[in-house]
Order: sequence, then structure tokens, then C-alpha cells
Amino acid sequence: MSARGPTSIDKHVGARLRLRRSMLDMSQSELGEKLGVTFQQVQKYERGTNRIGASRLFNVARVMDVPVAYFFEGLDEEGTSELKNDDSATLYDFIASPDGLALASAFAGIQDQTVRRRVIDLLRSLSD
Repeated sequence: MSARGPTSIDKHVGARLRLRRSMLDMSQSELGEKLGVTFQQVQKYERGTNRIGASRLFNVARVMDVPVAYFFEGLDEEGTSELKNDDSATLYDFIASPDGLALASAFAGIQDQTVRRRVIDLLRSLSD
């Protein structure tokens, strides 16, 4: 990787951006419009291809109603993802999908811990 290429932190921040945008059911075009950039630029941010500057990240956080720290959650002190890169990308891609969002939202609505465990057991048995 060249000195100017994307870092693992850029990719992590981009994945968190994609996740939050999906959670808000906001298109790349809508976000771009609110930030004053094109949807292609939002795509580049989400892939980690282009680094998000500090003032832009501040505006993104404001538009998406999260603290700036949200975009760094899941990074350890060295700036690497607490999950392996492949696992992290797979997880973010799934959660950002319509099915992943629906599953996470429905699961979060289950208050009873016993029921939650049974749902997890059911899903594991179905995936075998």
C-alpha cells in the first residue's frame, strides 16, 4: 500500500458510514446532497477509497445524528479492527443489507434473554 492509499482505518470508517446510512434507510444520493458531494464521492468514502477529512466527518456525524466516535467504534488502540478484516467486511456487508437490518431490528426488539437464546439456537440449527 502506498503512503497515499487507503488505510484499514479509512476502510473501517467507511464501513461504519455505510452501516449507519443503511440503518437510516438513506440513499447515497440523499447523503451526498446533505453533505454537498456527489453520490460517487459517498461511494468512495464508504469503500475507504477516499479518506474523509475531519470537518467532513464532523458534518457526516451531525447529518447522521451520531457522535464522531461512532465511526471509530470497533477499532483497537492500534487502529485495527477488533474483528479480522475479512470478518469485519462480511459483518458490515450483512448488517447493511435489507435482511441484516430487518433481522437486527427484530432481534433487538426481543426483551426476554431466554427467547433471544432460543432464536439464536434456531438460526444455528437452520444453518447446518
